[in-house]
Amino acid sequence: MFNIGDKVVYPMHGAGTIESIEEKDILGEKQAYYIIKMPGEVKVMVPTSKAEGIGVRDIIDKEAAGKVFKVLETDSTEMDMNWNKRYRDNMEKMKSGDVYEVADVVRNLSFKQKEKGLSTGEKKMLLNAKQILVSELTLAENSNKDEMEELVNNTINNSFAEYSKNIGNSTPDNVVKKFIPFNGIQN
Repeated sequence: MFNIGDKVVYPMHGAGTIESIEEKDILGEKQAYYIIKMPGEVKVMVPTSKAEGIGVRDIIDKEAAGKVFKVLETDSTEMDMNWNKRYRDNMEKMKSGDVYEVADVVRNLSFKQKEKGLSTGEKKMLLNAKQILVSELTLAENSNKDEMEELVNNTINNSFAEYSKNIGNSTPDNVVKKFIPFNGIQN
């Protein structure tokens, strides 16, 4: 059970604050609803009886926020080469509502965007995942959205720079490193 003023996360929507608890009559059925004020002046109504079942949870604390940044600072995890399977896998991570899974999606898709670019669907997913992550970190760190978005982007950029510096510059150990002409004559 949540109370007015609690900061919560609604999976696939982001973090917000419970503004009120109201009883509504919808289609002849009276039910209590959490009215959650989301970023951008959006309000969401969630039935109190179903909130926990659909994944509404308290926002993370400052310690967990630090762990989120540790996820963003690490190298990307392996993703499926098939974009359709990769999209489904990332969607499942986002639907879980787990902030670390969402951070993993943001980091992985950001890296992929920098390396090769993303499909339109994955671009939308990255924007949505980043919005969800930034909204929760903003409330957890008592910060503002623009500063938090910049911090997330800088963390990902630094991480990508660190982990991608060897891409294309290293030669695998099983590759011959000396040129030997086909006619057998060496310089």
